[in-house]
Amino acid sequence: MDESPDQHPAEALLRTYSAEGGINYLDAAATLPSRPAIDEACVELLSLLFPGFHGEPVVHPGDLADLTRSRIRTLHGRLHPEVCKSLARRHGDGSVEADADRILRHFFGRLAGVREMLWTDIDAAYEGDPASTSYEEIILAYPSLEAIAIQRLAHVLYEQQLPLIPRMMTEWAHGRTGIDIHPGAQIGSHFFIDHGTGVVIGETCVIGNHVKLFHGVTLGARSFQKDEAGHIRKGGKRHPNVEDYVTIYPNATILGGKTVVGARSTIGGNVFIMQSVPADSLVYYEAKQVRVISRRERTPDGESKF
Repeated sequence: MDESPDQHPAEALLRTYSAEGGINYLDAAATLPSRPAIDEACVELLSLLFPGFHGEPVVHPGDLADLTRSRIRTLHGRLHPEVCKSLARRHGDGSVEADADRILRHFFGRLAGVREMLWTDIDAAYEGDPASTSYEEIILAYPSLEAIAIQRLAHVLYEQQLPLIPRMMTEWAHGRTGIDIHPGAQIGSHFFIDHGTGVVIGETCVIGNHVKLFHGVTLGARSFQKDEAGHIRKGGKRHPNVEDYVTIYPNATILGGKTVVGARSTIGGNVFIMQSVPADSLVYYEAKQVRVISRRERTPDGESKF
């Protein structure tokens, strides 16, 4: 709708704040988790998982215990108000503080297990990439490890049914790495994404152990059911399962909640799959014939003589 030329832009914008609803959180600072706070928490969590690798001052090994306890206290203090704000949208009563304490106690109790799982991912990257020269290089320079680390942490909170924050964490990693892994995805050990840019892994994916993906792979939904009003139904199994020891090459697309890629299978580049693949399969795209000719056989106008 065209506005009056005499109306100040602020007045027109303010009118939408009161008229549209739903997207207006004028008290957002008090009711929604802070994006800067969650971003900073992600950085601090990576420092906890990989001390010394994220620019923090090097400490004497004898100080590591006190430093680790201090970092956990700082992180707890940073995350507690954000978890409370996230839970308040669901609870609306006095149980928020106790629930936040329970979730964070569970979360910090799982950090050691997440770190042990990440060492299997580092090992998979080292063994799976001939260009890797050391574990240190993988921790410092491989975007896939950062994306997987944050997803594994966010998944712990997702399992506790914490709203908003798990998705904010994985989107922080997505923005930094180009790898989009939903916090709901279940991912086994020794997971490696080579290069990584453009990878998309949906919420209900279940990925086994020793799985390797290349850039541009999509593990997505085939279609969305709608209700009587035409709105997309939420929930349900929408994304594929990938069993153990599967390799999926660049730009492959695998869709559907009933689709299973069987163990030890290899999916070639640019393949589009919407049905299950048996174990021990090789799936590849048989393109039309590609011709290679000598540049000397081209006409002056740039066209081939053939």
